[in-house]
Amino acid sequence: MQTQESLFRQIETQKHLPTLPHILLKLIDACKQDEENLKKVSKIIENDPSLSSKILNLVNSAYYGLPNRIEGMYRAVVLVGTNAIKNIAICASVYEVFDQTHGNSVFNLKSFWWHSLKCAVVAKLIAGKIHYTNPDEAFLSGLLHDIGKLVFWVNFPEQYRKLLETCKDQPDLLLEGERQLGATHSEVGAWLIRRWNLQSFLADSILYHHEPKNRILNALPLVQIVYVANALSHVQQQDEDYNIAEDLCGLSKSQVEELLSLAEEELKNVADLLGIEIEPPKDPGAILSEKDRGKQKDLVREVMEFSLLTGTLQNLLEANDENTIVRAAQQGIKVLFDIKSILFFLYDPEKKGLIYKASEEENSSSMISNLIIPMQADKSLLATSLTKGKPLESFTHFADTKLIIIDEQIIRFIGKEGMLCIPMLAHGEYVGVIVLGLDQVEFSHLSKSSMLLNMFSNNVALALHVDQVRRNQLNRIQSERLAASLSMARKVVHEVNNPLCIMKNYLKILGMKLSAQDPAQEEIESLNEEIDRITMILRSLTTFSEQRVCNFVPEDINVLLSNLIKIMAGFLSEHSNIKVHIDLEDELPKIITEKDSLKQVFINLIKNAVEVMPGGGNLYIKTRHISSYFEGELESEHTKYQGYVQITITDEGPGISDEIKPRLFEPFVTSKGHGHSGLGLSIVYEIIKSLNGTLAYESEEGKGTSFKIGLPVVTEQEF
Repeated sequence: MQTQESLFRQIETQKHLPTLPHILLKLIDACKQDEENLKKVSKIIENDPSLSSKILNLVNSAYYGLPNRIEGMYRAVVLVGTNAIKNIAICASVYEVFDQTHGNSVFNLKSFWWHSLKCAVVAKLIAGKIHYTNPDEAFLSGLLHDIGKLVFWVNFPEQYRKLLETCKDQPDLLLEGERQLGATHSEVGAWLIRRWNLQSFLADSILYHHEPKNRILNALPLVQIVYVANALSHVQQQDEDYNIAEDLCGLSKSQVEELLSLAEEELKNVADLLGIEIEPPKDPGAILSEKDRGKQKDLVREVMEFSLLTGTLQNLLEANDENTIVRAAQQGIKVLFDIKSILFFLYDPEKKGLIYKASEEENSSSMISNLIIPMQADKSLLATSLTKGKPLESFTHFADTKLIIIDEQIIRFIGKEGMLCIPMLAHGEYVGVIVLGLDQVEFSHLSKSSMLLNMFSNNVALALHVDQVRRNQLNRIQSERLAASLSMARKVVHEVNNPLCIMKNYLKILGMKLSAQDPAQEEIESLNEEIDRITMILRSLTTFSEQRVCNFVPEDINVLLSNLIKIMAGFLSEHSNIKVHIDLEDELPKIITEKDSLKQVFINLIKNAVEVMPGGGNLYIKTRHISSYFEGELESEHTKYQGYVQITITDEGPGISDEIKPRLFEPFVTSKGHGHSGLGLSIVYEIIKSLNGTLAYESEEGKGTSFKIGLPVVTEQEF
């Protein structure tokens, strides 16, 4: 019996080793980091000629359609994107491992893959169940836990064949036989992973997956996860397997059965989808038949496709809004099926039609950016595909009749010979249609992957449907919370009006006691105005969701802001470290607006700015007259105006988090914590909207926030 060291030296000398799993792990880690890490990703790829070739071939392929050939790896990584890089690496690594086992008769690749894949799926499900931070690492650990067997086979085929024939399905006997060769497959697999000096416990999870259970009790989570997954990935479970799951991962028998059911369902779906047999044979040690050997090449190809599909579907699960889902779906189709021309049409139940969903990369002036295809459109390929719930294509479906004009126009816009329409339905509800632009050759090639394409489109439909349900639920919750707030507001208004009336009466009595020329009369008048404004604000709270009725009058914004700062002097004095900087442009034109509503806007924004700087800071208030028209989405509505007055309120606070930004102007959204309702900015937004103005902001975490209000300049005659 040779020593472990001599065995490893012999394997190194023969150099028959899988070469990509270590690069895959490094890539997954690098791809999770910031975009600044793209140089690191490209450097990792450059260290493997095979993977470098695959990436460069992809970026220079037809579907990218680049005018010049890309030679540099960094540029290629930027164009392909980290998600595609990760998927290609998964595909390449699995192929590298399995490609070296062609022609085996004893080593049953089908049985080996079934067990390895099931272990990977179960490991990932367990990781999710116990909230392990890196489920992808658990999946790869499960996938590679028996990789040592492959190393034995490709390096010592004759010796290992005899060992497999002798031991068949007796694991303990196989391990003992491997020790006679110098090391167990667990030790060989761990050694293989450690050769690349990985900062991961993946090697340990491989090393210990056949150890006694009592030793694993004190191991780190990844080792325990793979140990349990391996125990649960046999053809039939024993009571001891359930005990292992409970002792190491705290999973009850019912939880394990549910988990295994999910795993089996996933494996079955893959088998049905790919048309292959990956279920374990009755005798795992049986010699492969001629039929099985004939299918082995197809199995390797299908395994690669599934590996790529797994990574692509993960991107869909991680997408958190409609735009991100569509973007992930487009990228997935490009990577999985090498198709460049992809259009998405989403169903709008109110308009009863399919609305084109432009990607972020497309120009908003695209000729079909506002395209709506009515569901009742006579014989439209898109609408018919959705109503019938099955894919339809223009190559053979309309061989004897003409397409309707709208379908011909879409094909002409795509610039291909025809199109394939794939319906998206979820729980029987319309979601939309994916349109793929294809030439005849591309269509013939794609027809071989129709089941894979349908499975992918079903997952896209489900992701979009879940997002729609989430948004509808959010709107319903906000409506309910708003109704509750309005009910409370009515009670508050009723109670507060009484002391306000008393205050006004006392101010009136005080004014009568003073002479008409007394300077205090002006201050009493200001107090009366503010009490009236409070009354108006309270009244508006009870009609927050109703259309605002505005009393527009000419107003000097500079005077309004100056008076407001005086009124808020008391509030600002409480925050002694706040320095207010006023920069008001001279001869600012008056605007037609509602004074009290505008005061409420300024007070809310100034108060917010002060509150986000509890330790002090600078507050900048600036006005400017912009002579050009409004820009952006409101441009067409404001071409009649003589420019606009811009009011900018800037703080030096912590900025707005990326999580809050997309919902900043929604009711009940706040980043200021307990005691704040989250209504302030939504009220500001609604008021500015009712004043025919615009509200925008610029914010960077740690560098403050700047709100910009634009109010149109119009004359009384124009108004």
